[in-house]
Amino acid sequence: MDWVYLKKGYKRYVLLCIVMLLLLGGCGRSEVPEKDDYLISFEGQDTEGNIISSSILSESKLTMVNVWATYCNPCLREMPGLGELAKEYDPGDFQIIGIISDVQEGAPEKALEYAVGLIEQTGADYPHLLLNESLYRALLTEVNAVPTTFFLDENGAVLDVVVGSMEKAAWEEKINGLLEKE
Repeated sequence: MDWVYLKKGYKRYVLLCIVMLLLLGGCGRSEVPEKDDYLISFEGQDTEGNIISSSILSESKLTMVNVWATYCNPCLREMPGLGELAKEYDPGDFQIIGIISDVQEGAPEKALEYAVGLIEQTGADYPHLLLNESLYRALLTEVNAVPTTFFLDENGAVLDVVVGSMEKAAWEEKINGLLEKE
């Protein structure tokens, strides 16, 4: 009889400990960080050799940063629509920047030429940056699929992230919605 009572008491004790650990584990910082707590800062080289830094973000209310790869068919399929969007919006309101995730700064000329050929072929006429450590640390540490698209405000705060490709009309809807919030 005493043994049964001890087993019940032990189970209650263990259950109480688990509940306490769960409750105490949730006692950290509970408020959502402010939008400007995590500002993106980077410096990189575009396909023409120009240095572009995060200061470019201040030139538009909203910047779309599209991370793509030369081997990614969904990336290449959406790029013509992105090229059209880049031309349709006022640059003071919206701009697009591409990051070629599989062509690094200092890559062989053949790799760069291939990427530039794809950009020209798809009509994606906006700046495309070559991958480097600065870009990787600023945006790509959590990227595990391409395309991945970030929307940043003029200060470099991340407003939204989209994983996967979308049609031009869906991007337009997303862009207009974010511009209305700004």
